[in-house]
Amino acid sequence: MSTATQKKTVDLTEQYAKFPDERRGEYTILVPDMLPWHFELLIYAVGRRGYHMEMLQNHGRQVIDEGLKHVHNDTCFPALCIIGQYLDALKSGKYDPDKTAVLITQSGGGCRASNYVPLIRKALKAEFPQVPVLSLNLAGLERGNGIKLDLSLLLDIAYGIFYGDLIMTCFNQTAPYEAHTGDSVAARDRCMAALKATIDRKKFHKWKRNAQFILQTFAAVSTTGEKKIKVGIVGEIYVKYSPLGNSDLEKFLLSEGCEPVVPALMDFMLYCIVNNLNDAKLYGRHRTRALFLRIVYAYLRRRQKKLIALMKKQGRFEPMHEIEHLRKCADKVLNQGVKMGEGWLIPAEMAALCETGTENIVCTQPFGCLPNHIAGKGAVRTVKKLYPEANIVPVDYDPSATRVNQENRIKLMLAQAREKQE
Repeated sequence: MSTATQKKTVDLTEQYAKFPDERRGEYTILVPDMLPWHFELLIYAVGRRGYHMEMLQNHGRQVIDEGLKHVHNDTCFPALCIIGQYLDALKSGKYDPDKTAVLITQSGGGCRASNYVPLIRKALKAEFPQVPVLSLNLAGLERGNGIKLDLSLLLDIAYGIFYGDLIMTCFNQTAPYEAHTGDSVAARDRCMAALKATIDRKKFHKWKRNAQFILQTFAAVSTTGEKKIKVGIVGEIYVKYSPLGNSDLEKFLLSEGCEPVVPALMDFMLYCIVNNLNDAKLYGRHRTRALFLRIVYAYLRRRQKKLIALMKKQGRFEPMHEIEHLRKCADKVLNQGVKMGEGWLIPAEMAALCETGTENIVCTQPFGCLPNHIAGKGAVRTVKKLYPEANIVPVDYDPSATRVNQENRIKLMLAQAREKQE
């Protein structure tokens, strides 16, 4: 290798800040609020390994504008939100840039989310070049510059997702009907505090006992028994869950007297595993890894089925969908080889919601994600043919869209739903 080539290689590897893992306790790691239901638990679990993490709560137009300053406006909307949150937080004066890092979760798929790290580094380099970017992923991305994953932490993450899904589902099925305002929030807070205590006592994996505690806590909330319109939320993974990305969609639906029905995050995790298994089957890719993933898939699916069984036995709450049922629903609409932009998962969730009586659906679509528009908007017509009563409205979320226009589109859908109900 020539001297010039060696110098170029060194420059490429040293042009961004590295996270000093040996001094992890000195740093505050900022996490975007993509999944407020789940990240609080996961942050606490990771924090027990010596990482000090904080989930960002800064919302508002200034966050989007900050993202637009540093990211090309053709880049997808979730990237604008996440980068805007980081920079807005760093400029707030609350954090010491010399002792702050940022964290991004990555699925490793063909989406631009797998390329967010270079985008984030480029944005930070303009104003905070000393801030390192960490990645949390299972795809082998950013090796040596991410959270160190071992079997214990992976299990904590899996159980945290299951518990987060259960709390999210129970809350959304309780809050619209609570007899006393605030009881559902109090129940959620009790569940979160109890689960954090199980992490401290190393009882986080006491699966049945913890799940039953969550179910019993929400079942104890007094409800009115009135009937309300159910509205499913599907779409791209970030805008489906993030209050910043979807303009507080769940709160808006609750304010309109509706019950939000949000699919489980574990469905997305299993969807990603299925895509890897399909790659091995269809294209012969990573067959050795596929053997390991089959074991992981079987383990997680067993846990999912047990959770569904517990919910059915308890009787108060409608359980989430089982992954194999979602795959069958997908086959009615779209081949499972379609995996970009949440691919077959979006029409599968829409079909599963229609089958369980949630015919009113908001399909959240971020600007700059063509595959997601194809898998989402492009599948609506086929879903409506299969389920004529389906009332589906795709809503675009982008820097130029106003909250009023987004909510007016949803209100029109709710007006049709109320007319049918009456």
